[in-house]
Amino acid sequence: MMQDDIYTNRDLTALYDALNPARDDTEFYLHIAGPAKRILDLGCGTGLLACMLSARGHNVTGVEPAGEMLDIARHRKGGGGVTWIEGDARLLKLEQSFDLVIMTGHVFQVFLTDDDVRAVFKTAFEHLGKGGRLIFESRNPLAKAWEDWTPERTGKTISVEGVGEVTVQHRLISVDADLVSFATDHTFHRTGKTIVNGSTLRFLLQTEIEQRLYAAGFSKTIWYGDWHQGPVQTTSQELIVVAERN
Repeated sequence: MMQDDIYTNRDLTALYDALNPARDDTEFYLHIAGPAKRILDLGCGTGLLACMLSARGHNVTGVEPAGEMLDIARHRKGGGGVTWIEGDARLLKLEQSFDLVIMTGHVFQVFLTDDDVRAVFKTAFEHLGKGGRLIFESRNPLAKAWEDWTPERTGKTISVEGVGEVTVQHRLISVDADLVSFATDHTFHRTGKTIVNGSTLRFLLQTEIEQRLYAAGFSKTIWYGDWHQGPVQTTSQELIVVAERN
């Protein structure tokens, strides 16, 4: 699986936290973690949530395939309290079990094939103890979020320490069944340089995700349509699932 430049290019990883600050989804995961003590964060990125969970007393392991992202995670405040692993969630095999496995930031959507999805669900299931939970989110394809991925609707300028101002915008490239491809332009005002990153995400229906979870061995699912634990509706932007292992 190819990694997007936003995870591997140092000029772009430096922008990641400014583009993805703590929001309602962060508060949701902090709250729903509950009394879980051992947490596995698959696709932990720059480690913002992992460090916040660790600060609340959880024993957190963060797994991320992109070394540049992990470098930021290791050096952020509280990073020393988390176990960081550079690895692929589809192939992970740790000699320990967890109370909770999470995949945040829509990371589930980068798994583009059925084999990828089976592998990551297998990883989560095998690393959970009895009664353990897998929690993650995926954008609801019925809401067709990609229709708003235009420069006019997504363009914004951020200011990053040591980098200066950067204008970022998305451009939809194609929709092929459940695969949506788009480009993100990053224009650095200080240098005038523009870096373009291409991405493809998979938009699975709620029923399709649920079928794959049960096939992986999970026995119960609870679904939310927003970060305030409202029900899933056709217009819901998010499909948030809590899947439990017996």
